[in-house]
Amino acid sequence: MTTGIVHIGVGGFHRAHQAMYVDRLMNAGLALDWGICGVGVLPADVTMRDALSAQDGLYTLAVRHPDGSVDARVIGSIVEYLFAPDDPEAVVEKMAAASTRIVSLTITEGSYNIDPVSRRFDPSAPSIQADLSAGATPSTAFGLVTEALARRRQRGVAPFTVLSCDNLQGNGRLACQAFTAFAELRDPELASWIHREVSFPDGMVDRITPATKPQDVTMIEERFGIADAWPVVCEPFAQWVVEDDFPAGRPPLEAVGAQFVPDVEPYESMKLRLLNGSHQALAYFAALAGHRFVHEACQDPIWARFLRDYMDREVTPTLDPVPGVDLDAYKATLIGRFSNAAVADTAARLCAQTSALIPKFVLPVVRDQLARGGEVHRAAAVVASWARFAEGLDEQGRPVPIVDRRADLLQINARRQREDPLAFLAERSIFGDLVDDERFAAPFLQALDSLHRHGARGTLQRLTEGAGLAS
Repeated sequence: MTTGIVHIGVGGFHRAHQAMYVDRLMNAGLALDWGICGVGVLPADVTMRDALSAQDGLYTLAVRHPDGSVDARVIGSIVEYLFAPDDPEAVVEKMAAASTRIVSLTITEGSYNIDPVSRRFDPSAPSIQADLSAGATPSTAFGLVTEALARRRQRGVAPFTVLSCDNLQGNGRLACQAFTAFAELRDPELASWIHREVSFPDGMVDRITPATKPQDVTMIEERFGIADAWPVVCEPFAQWVVEDDFPAGRPPLEAVGAQFVPDVEPYESMKLRLLNGSHQALAYFAALAGHRFVHEACQDPIWARFLRDYMDREVTPTLDPVPGVDLDAYKATLIGRFSNAAVADTAARLCAQTSALIPKFVLPVVRDQLARGGEVHRAAAVVASWARFAEGLDEQGRPVPIVDRRADLLQINARRQREDPLAFLAERSIFGDLVDDERFAAPFLQALDSLHRHGARGTLQRLTEGAGLAS
């Protein structure tokens, strides 16, 4: 096998998704020149470097089915791993090599450095500024990729395709915006070349992949006899829909279940608003009520009914037709996936980094519904559940961790809302002008008051039974 893909940000999701699809091809004797070189750029990635290096890039992918059965396979598509802090030059040269035809990314939503309100690239991070300084050794994904593209341009080598596999609407367009904005600050001529010559296809990715737990490692060894330092556990469902725009070539992933389409937007809107938005609709109510796992809440008829009402009454009206997809069946499948106890997905995972998630998954639904005069009171309750969660205590008075890059600001605002109920919603850097729209602010206030007085379960019961939250 040889390398054709360099992937930045090797985590659980990449290993359960993109690497799994490529492995399927390779097991069919196809695409042996499309092996993956994983790249870590963050200090924390040293753990992945050590785990994969010790196992020759191999790891176990365990698929947990609702009936408790587990299918496991060893994935071999990651043929090498480079840790950029060890040798950034090696990473740049790997991407600059003509054999590399795709550079893919799972660097998380916040790492594209796009301001949530202005929607412009924000270069103020110290690491970005360091990469932009004259003669700098690149350390960020932006610096490494841009330097590799600059070398290919200088050498007359056609550029690779940049493929975002992050869970973002318009992820290709967003990646194009971020990388060209960075290049513009470094070299305007290079930026023009990137904008003109480099392809950034959009893609929709989907597979629930909880963080690996110690008991997963034990289960793999006891059940399958494999000692694996870092296996991956996931649900059975997987979906990958990609815009077919790969001038440098691509592996034939359609042979193993991926879809290549001319326009990804209907699929990604469906997934981000229905699946990811519903995760947000579920998570904070669940955490406040003391549910540790997603399935515990979703198996409760009140939570399941609220989610389905939210999907049907507020999200679905904002979606365009999705070719080949039965939306009612898709929504029913989501409830089933969320209810899969075998996956053991945690509410805490869904509650992390919310300041980057609610604006992408829930607020676009709100704004579309307001524009069409539709219902928004369930989405308002979702935002209120986040506001209540950000106070830092659940309904039993136990601390809940606020894992968010803006945690300090969120908690300050949330802890003021007992005296100033709009303090949380008034944060314009997150919510824009929604605080000024009575159609949203009023149901938000009602839901927040209900959460304080009746708790999460009581609030959801009132929402699903049609009782007024102000009562």
